[in-house]
Amino acid sequence: MKQSYSPNKTRLREPVVPRQKFPPGKVFILVERCKGCQFCVEFCPKQVLTLSPRFNAKGYHYPVVENPDLCVNCQLCYYLCPELAIYVVSNNNNHTIQK
Repeated sequence: MKQSYSPNKTRLREPVVPRQKFPPGKVFILVERCKGCQFCVEFCPKQVLTLSPRFNAKGYHYPVVENPDLCVNCQLCYYLCPELAIYVVSNNNNHTIQK
């Protein structure tokens, strides 16, 4: 026999895999390596970065950290940067991300 849906009984779904907590991160930018592709700025999930109005030696606008407290150390900017001009270091030395 099929069980009927009852709107009075709500049951929350639980995730199959528990959410992973990332330690806060600190973003470092190697300004002279940057070629201004803006991948790090566009794809940052927390909008930590913005483009600088200034130019580097190559003539490109480079990213600057606008909201450092919002960084969740996901390292997406590091993985997306084709020039390896950006990296993230964990602020909390007690936590490490296991891969």
